[in-house]
Amino acid sequence: MIKAEYIWIDGTKPTPLLRSKTKIVEAGAELPIWGFDGSSTNQAPGKSSDCVLKPVFSCPDPIRGGAHKLVVCEVLTSDMEPHLSNTRAKCVATESRYSDHGMWFGLEQEYTLFKDGRPLGWPEQGFPAPQGPYYCSVGGDYVYGRELVEEHLTACLAAGLKISGINAEVMPAQWEFQVGPLSASAVSDQMVVARWLLARIAEKYGVHVSYEPKPVKGDWNGAGCHTNFSTIAMRESYDKCVQAAQVLGERHELHISNYGAGIEERLTGNHETCSWREYKYGVSDRGASVRIPWQVARDGYGYIEDRRPAANCDPYVVTQLITETVCSRI
Repeated sequence: MIKAEYIWIDGTKPTPLLRSKTKIVEAGAELPIWGFDGSSTNQAPGKSSDCVLKPVFSCPDPIRGGAHKLVVCEVLTSDMEPHLSNTRAKCVATESRYSDHGMWFGLEQEYTLFKDGRPLGWPEQGFPAPQGPYYCSVGGDYVYGRELVEEHLTACLAAGLKISGINAEVMPAQWEFQVGPLSASAVSDQMVVARWLLARIAEKYGVHVSYEPKPVKGDWNGAGCHTNFSTIAMRESYDKCVQAAQVLGERHELHISNYGAGIEERLTGNHETCSWREYKYGVSDRGASVRIPWQVARDGYGYIEDRRPAANCDPYVVTQLITETVCSRI
């Protein structure tokens, strides 16, 4: 017998939470549908509280080891229809509709570590030295939480996730990991597992993982989930990369409203952002809504980076919107 940890996204607003529980199943057997009390997760009223968990992605559980598994689930109603909180179903449908475009995504997940109500390593009173020496830094004066971050990276690799890197970020106690390139639903499934693993490992250290877009007010960087993507055509033509950047601007308001609660606190026009009120793109411009990497302009093909999504975004929503906006127009 093995332990299968069923993981799902709940109905908490404005930012859903991850939930999970353990099911004992026979080794090698198909993972069955399961259920939970939706009245305790903001997904159902008490008088009709049953919700269904449908396994959609599984991988080795690096925390329990052995043959144990982590299982990402879609939430269904008892009629076996996608629940209102189930954003994956729409993502998969859009991905299927535009499958001939060959969309790839890479997500850059920023997050901030908190302990005792303040960013990890920050003084009890006042603030650390201003931003500047912390990004990709080395040394005890600049880095807080590396042991936890390294353990998370090792766990993601052991789970078989396509994690492609980590780095310390601009604000002290802020970090980033990257997942991809993968399809829209696959990169989102793996991001759910990576976020779950980060929270689970942080428990051991007594640390809270925050995905708030602006975890500390004032002259400090916010936290985003920069989303890199390409179609087959973009991977062959620079003009298609430019077209993709242009069409994203046509539905800027729709994207902003679905890129994470509190996004306007981060997208101020300062701290490597473009204001949420405007849309612009540019080559090598980290102050733009969408950045075209310099090597893409040089090579004449590649990908572009949507810098607008907040750290607390729903990856299924972000990848679905980008797929629909770009693939329906170029």
